[in-house]
Amino acid sequence: MARTRRNVGQRKAQLGQIRRRAWVGLFMGVIGLVLAAIAVYGWHDYTRFKSEPLVGDRALPLTLKSGTGFAGVLQELDRLGLPQAPYWQWRLLERELGVARNLKAGEYELKPHMSAPDVLQLLASGKVIQHRFTILEGSRFGELRVALAANKILEQTLPGLTDSEVLAKIGAVESNAEGLFLPETYYFPRGFSDLDLLSKAYWAMQRELTQAWEEREPDSPLADPYAALTLASVVEKESGAIAEQPLVAGVFVNRMRIGMRLQSDPTVIYGLGDAFDGNLRRVHLRTDTPYNSYTRGGLPPTPIAMPGPAAIRAVLHPEETDALYFVARGDGRHQFSRTLKEHNRAVRKFQLGGK
Repeated sequence: MARTRRNVGQRKAQLGQIRRRAWVGLFMGVIGLVLAAIAVYGWHDYTRFKSEPLVGDRALPLTLKSGTGFAGVLQELDRLGLPQAPYWQWRLLERELGVARNLKAGEYELKPHMSAPDVLQLLASGKVIQHRFTILEGSRFGELRVALAANKILEQTLPGLTDSEVLAKIGAVESNAEGLFLPETYYFPRGFSDLDLLSKAYWAMQRELTQAWEEREPDSPLADPYAALTLASVVEKESGAIAEQPLVAGVFVNRMRIGMRLQSDPTVIYGLGDAFDGNLRRVHLRTDTPYNSYTRGGLPPTPIAMPGPAAIRAVLHPEETDALYFVARGDGRHQFSRTLKEHNRAVRKFQLGGK
């Protein structure tokens, strides 16, 4: 009888264990289903996070300072008012793309409708916003310094430096800064300094001048590249019409070959400096300065402006001509003459109204 009772008790205990295990299994199954649902929902939400546009309909500027980490990037994105996402999604995306260690400081433009992966890949690419600065053909170094000082993007390092100190800092061997910087449009990122830009323009001119000199006409009367730069600056100031510059250069080369003075008004004006009031008079042509090509033979001691590539090529490949004179026609072009008699006639026609 006692044995029967024990057996009944054991069976009840076994049934209890079975029930408990069933309930535990059921509970774990439910938990598993819940977790699976959460995982599916989370993955679906993450997939949507990656594919949907993060940036709205307008471009946004974003600046990353040096040393900014991934958390700092998210703070910047939040500061811009972009849609927020759970941190785990950003971290998972970062690990998927492998960009955290490649984030580069700089100023970026987040374009309209960029997705989160697009944004992170941009910040890792280093493709920062490029600003532009143009050096104009025929401008002087003093004018260039004023334009650089007025630029709000460039870091200002030139104030207080003399021209000679500027040249020393960019590694130039010349003692006069005039004409040494190639006129063109330069692109630069935020953080670029005025001195960085001058260095870029100086070495661009060196490359341009070296290549042009190597390709010069073999019978050129110009002694060296600096002489070519100097004459090119005169041609640049005499004529802004690129198509006409080889002919203007041909006239000056002809004069150099026969020992005739250049007789160029722009050289006289440059020599007068601040004393020039905009009206060139006969007294100015007779006032001797190192740059007065009416009173002195040969080239000016330095360039008088920054010549463009076309003017440099023109003096090293001048147009063949018999002309020794030219006068402005009033339409941006010049009238060329072989003799002084023809030239005087052209002066009366175009400068004196036919008198």
